[in-house]
Formats: sequence, C-alpha cells, structure tokens
Amino acid sequence: MSERHVTLTVWEDELDWLPAEPVEHTDAWVEGAGPTRWSARRWESPVVESTFEALELVPSWNAQTPAGTWLLVEGRVLQASGWSPWLTFARWTDAGVDPDHGGGAMVRTTVKDQPVEGGRMAHDAFVADPASPFSAWQVRLTALSERDDGPWPTVSLVAACVSAVTVGADEPTSRPGVARGVEIAVPPHSQRLHVDTFAHWDEGGQSWCSPTSTTMLLEHWGLAPTADETAWVGDRPDPAVVHAVSRVYDAAFAGAGNWAFNAAYAATRGLRAYVTRLRDLTEVEAFVAAGVPVVVSVAFEPEQLDGAGYGTSGHLLTVVGFTPEGDVVSNDPNSHRIPSNDEVRTVYRRDQFERVWLGTNGGMTYVMHPADHRLPPPPAEANWA
Repeated sequence: MSERHVTLTVWEDELDWLPAEPVEHTDAWVEGAGPTRWSARRWESPVVESTFEALELVPSWNAQTPAGTWLLVEGRVLQASGWSPWLTFARWTDAGVDPDHGGGAMVRTTVKDQPVEGGRMAHDAFVADPASPFSAWQVRLTALSERDDGPWPTVSLVAACVSAVTVGADEPTSRPGVARGVEIAVPPHSQRLHVDTFAHWDEGGQSWCSPTSTTMLLEHWGLAPTADETAWVGDRPDPAVVHAVSRVYDAAFAGAGNWAFNAAYAATRGLRAYVTRLRDLTEVEAFVAAGVPVVVSVAFEPEQLDGAGYGTSGHLLTVVGFTPEGDVVSNDPNSHRIPSNDEVRTVYRRDQFERVWLGTNGGMTYVMHPADHRLPPPPAEANWA
C-alpha cells in the first residue's frame, strides 16, 4: 500500500546561538594534520514530534563559512529504544576542496561508519529500519572558528525533511494538471562534456549529474559563477560545472552527489535551497506553474524510461516543464550519453518518469529559488515552505 508522508520543518533568519565548549579535532583528510582547537557556538532545534511513523531524516542548511571557520551539522531521532546518539550529517565548508583554489579550514565531508541501532547513516540521510521508525527528532549546528572572537559561520536557513514514502510498482500515476504546456527556459548543461577530466573528483562527468543540474538552476536564476571565479578551471567546457563540483565534493562519499551539499552550495550563490520529497508529479507541476524548475533523483533500468538511452542506480536531473499532454520535459545532464549540451533537453513519458522517481528514490527533490520568488502554496502536510 502506498504511503507518502513527508513534512518539511524550516528555521530561518535569526538563530539563537549559545556558547559551547571548544572542540579539539583532527582533520582525517589532511595528511599529517594534528589536533586543532576550535572555538564553538551551538544552535539546537526544539524536539519535533512526527505526526507519522517516520523512516528518514534529511537536513539542509544555507550558510556562509568565512576563512578559518566551518560548520558541524548533526541530528538525532527518538525510536522505541530511546534517543539515538547525535549523528554527524556534515562537516561543512563552502570553500573549494583544492587548496590551490580556495581550500577551507576543514575538508568538507560526511562521516562513514557511524554505529546506530535501528537504522543507518546514508551520507546525506538517516534511514531507519522499517521495523524501527522514529517518533521525534532534532537537529543541531555547531559553528566553529579558529579564534575566540570570530569570524563565525553565518546561517540563514536550517531545514529538515522527515518522511515515510513507499509507492507500489503497479500503483496508478498522477494525471496531468496545472503545468500542461508550460516549459521554463533553463540553460542546458551536459555532464558528459567532463568525462575523463578532473579524475580526482570522482572521474569527472561520469558522475557529475548533481552539480551539473545545480549549475543549470544557478544559471537560470542569474547566479552562476563568473568568468573570474572559474578562471582556474582553464580551457575546459562549462567551467561553472567544475566550480560547482569543487564546492560540493564530499571526501568520505568520494563524489559530488551529496544532496544537502548541493543545496548548501546553491545557497552560497544566493538562492534559498533545501532538500525535500514531493509526492507525485502533480506537486512538481505546481512548482513549474509557479516558474520554479526543480532537480529530482531517479533510478531505472534502460527499458524503464523510454528515450533515456542509459540505465542508472542513481541520477539527478532537472524538470523544466510539461508537454501539453502532461509528459515531463527534462534537462537531463546525462544527455543520452552524448557529450553535447544540445542533447540535454529530453521528453519522458509521465507514467514512466513518475515511477522511476517515486518508486526508487521516494520523490527526492532539490528546491532552489530566489527568496523573493514565491513558491506555490504547500499542502496540509507541508513538504515545502
């Protein structure tokens, strides 16, 4: 039976930061690094009770980390056995990972192998065992600085998506709605242009779908990196995509596909951004009708999505519109495996697309928009804000 419970809780503007004990930490990703003392401030959310038996927690944040600062993002959940330990979702810096091009105070990373009963950490998400749902949760952020008097990270938004989504393979798909015939002009970018480049960042365009999609939205909103900011890329196509990779690469994950890292990067460029789940394409249509393209996560075998020309265990692409018949118009960065921006725009059958989006990744979506661009009204069980 289908279950499509999703809530998004958002804290914005002024967060109540409190002094915290200094933190001594050794960056495991820097060869020869020793322990460093960091001054600390902390913000902790109230306990949030879930209105359903929740199975997943995905936090997001919009932050700036000046030189000599970084941000620790943690969360915990309440299950029948009690509270989990505080789990690390991110050690975040908005600087590039290459020290020659803006290396930060810490190497940006998630944390592998965090032991927790009744679930697991999946880099960007806590996933509960189906037999051990959680009934309440919290998130907290610790701002860290090299100096007692700052500077400090600044945080403008904290969000957390909590969900329990299961969709049957034979369940009917949604009917076309308010965005039939609407297409947003989003610049196309192909990840395939970067195959076999910058191999130290997860083999280049083989797996850069997420930052490529994020770059499409940044360019659409007029916030992509400038030529000066990307000069270090050299004579490469679409240097803004490479810039994005350098700002979202997750050392522990060894990839550029971390959901929250991509949202956080978009926020450093000026967008309001977070990760959530949408329940079906009707909700995506509401965004498109409001002029807001979104990035979604899909997985499929080649025969499950006509016209793709490939299969994938996990892929991000941008939904930019719908045909008059209600099919999905996508800027797909995999571009039929052809290295050309001209091959990016693709129309996918509505029913097939909804199944490979909901049935495999539970409707996972990046919402990225200027703060002054109004979103559509959310549903009663609000999964956007």
